[in-house]
Amino acid sequence: MSNIIIAEHITKRFTEHTALDDVSVAIPTGSVYGLLGPNGAGKTTLIRVINRITVPDEGCVLFEGKPITQQDIYRIGYLPEERGLYKKMKVGEHAIFLARLKGLSRHEALVRLKEWFTRFGIEDWWNKRVEDLSKGMAQKVQFIVTVLHEPKLLIFDEPFSGFDPINANLLKEEILRLRDKGATVIFSTHNMSSVEEICDHITLINKSKNILSGRVDDIRRSYGDNIFAVQYRGEQDVLQPLGEVCSVLEREYDRISGITSAKIHIEHNSDVRSVIAAVNEAVELRSFTEIIPSMNNIFIRAVEER
Repeated sequence: MSNIIIAEHITKRFTEHTALDDVSVAIPTGSVYGLLGPNGAGKTTLIRVINRITVPDEGCVLFEGKPITQQDIYRIGYLPEERGLYKKMKVGEHAIFLARLKGLSRHEALVRLKEWFTRFGIEDWWNKRVEDLSKGMAQKVQFIVTVLHEPKLLIFDEPFSGFDPINANLLKEEILRLRDKGATVIFSTHNMSSVEEICDHITLINKSKNILSGRVDDIRRSYGDNIFAVQYRGEQDVLQPLGEVCSVLEREYDRISGITSAKIHIEHNSDVRSVIAAVNEAVELRSFTEIIPSMNNIFIRAVEER
């Protein structure tokens, strides 16, 4: 898979503070890429370097294999965390104004905006003043303007902040739809559930350094501890005799359902099949599932380990 963005050995200092310390990332084309990290870790600085708002002290950024130029910025849609609209303008005219700054004609901007306003169910906002919009309503308009010129790369800094669960889910669906249409998406977030739902890859930045990068599925499995959830019918303890290959962490019998639920640790991967076979031979096995840690747990563990 090719990479639309490669940031190599990026270092950025502000007076006595190092915001980024030799950070490298590769953003695969057509992916949703999450930048994670505590407040002040350097995520926004990296976004600004990629977007040519901030010049790095060291390192370089490649866009589709070549050093990024000012012209490439027209192929990027950027929604910063610090949003801003002209409060006295009407929503529709303001959106057209911003779209024309992205190179669209007034007619093309009007056609695309009408389509997006209909998609978001906000047609009635067209003639309202920006100052009359709530924070979430204004963010919808800004999201639309960010994606309107159909850039190849979309960058969102904390896109879900200020949204209720319904509208946050709407944004997630739109981000995935844009990816499926060929766009690459980078976004920073503190919302770990969003990472698991929509991210293909992530980078975790902590104290100005990249401490973890990779595919979400691969990272979650690499942080797994060979812990499994087992459910079988009956009250008998069929796991205790398997003590040489697995240890029982929890075990509970539900008298109403007649099901025993247990959490076990298997030391070696090679023993998983034999444990399944032994339990299945002794009782009616209902489920045997590996417990994969959540991105939230991985986030905490990775930061604490550093």
